[in-house]
Amino acid sequence: MQGSAESSSTFGNVSRPRTRRRRRRRGGRLYATFRWLHVYISMASFLAILFFAITGVTLNHPTWTFGTAETVQDFTGTFPERWRNGQEVDWLLVTEYLRAEHGIGGMLRDYTLSEFEGLMSFRAPGYFVDVFIDPATGGYAMSVVQMGAVGVLNELHRGIDGDTAWRWLIDVAGAFLALLALTGIGLLLFLKRFRSPGLIVMAGGTAFAFFLVVRMLG
Repeated sequence: MQGSAESSSTFGNVSRPRTRRRRRRRGGRLYATFRWLHVYISMASFLAILFFAITGVTLNHPTWTFGTAETVQDFTGTFPERWRNGQEVDWLLVTEYLRAEHGIGGMLRDYTLSEFEGLMSFRAPGYFVDVFIDPATGGYAMSVVQMGAVGVLNELHRGIDGDTAWRWLIDVAGAFLALLALTGIGLLLFLKRFRSPGLIVMAGGTAFAFFLVVRMLG
């Protein structure tokens, strides 16, 4: 009985270090995974994160144009006779006519024609074209607004008038930012020396941001 007890005790003493070693190896692999993700996501999304960080500041200060002023141009004209067949408008012909005649860009976002007025809108980041049409005569008045370089960058940040590929890029950049935050917390939890101070700072920053939101909405 004594020998059996000693054998069981010895087995228990041996198994505990093995369990601790397995836990350390598992923790080491998890730490390495967090570090790998954090480093390579940072490098892959470096330019996008830098862009949205800088334009986030300029977007918050719309008067910061740095000498790049907005320009406005007004045009008038008359569409060719075949622009309309009864009540049907050849919108493709009208669009190509405006592009050829005035060199406008942007995507056609909206077009409509009623009994009293027609309207066409072309949009691109920092670029706005509005065309007002007289249905009776085929005449039109067009306004072209081109923002400066900073304004264009701010509009790219918003993503409102960007194409599908640009909107996808914004989604991917947002996902990368979320992963960077999560992997950063994961790394912090493995650094015993900085774990408690880091979590305190994170809690303080979260509380401050929450306070500002409540103050603004209240």
